[in-house]
Amino acid sequence: MLLNLLLAFGARCLLVMLFLPFSALDKILNFNQAAGQAAEAAPRAVAPILIFCGLGVEILMSLAILAGIADRLAALILAGYCVVTALLWKQFWRTSDFRLKGESRGREMFWDFLKNLAVAGGFLMLAFGANAASVRSFLENPLGSSHPYATIDAREAS
Repeated sequence: MLLNLLLAFGARCLLVMLFLPFSALDKILNFNQAAGQAAEAAPRAVAPILIFCGLGVEILMSLAILAGIADRLAALILAGYCVVTALLWKQFWRTSDFRLKGESRGREMFWDFLKNLAVAGGFLMLAFGANAASVRSFLENPLGSSHPYATIDAREAS
C-alpha cells in the first residue's frame, strides 16, 4: 500500500517538477530576463504581468496536482499553458537555420516545441484519464479530484 502511494506521488512529482520548483524559481530569481523573454510575444508593459500570471499557474496548479485537489482541472490548465508557451516561445518555423544535420537553432527549438506538447499530453492524460469514459467523468465534474492517493477502488468499496 505504501509503495502504491509513493508511486502515485512520485509520478505526479515527475510531471510537475519542471514547473515547481524549477521554472517558478527561475522566474523569481531571473525576473527581468523572464520579462524580457515575455516581451518577445507581448507588449513590454504587459510582460511582467504575464510572468506573474505564469508564476501563479505554475505554483498553484502544480500544488493542486500534488495534493489531488481539483487536480484534473489543474492538469487541464497546465496542458493549455504548455501549448501556449510552445506556440509563443518555441516558434521553430520562424528560424532561418532549420537543418536536419549539423548545428541548427531551429531544430533545437523544434525539439523543445515537441517536448512542450508531450508534457501537455501527460497533463491531458491526468485530466481526462486514459479512456473515453473518463473524459465524460471530467466533463460532469471538472472540479472533482482524481483521488490519486485512494487505496481502495470505489468499485471495490461498494
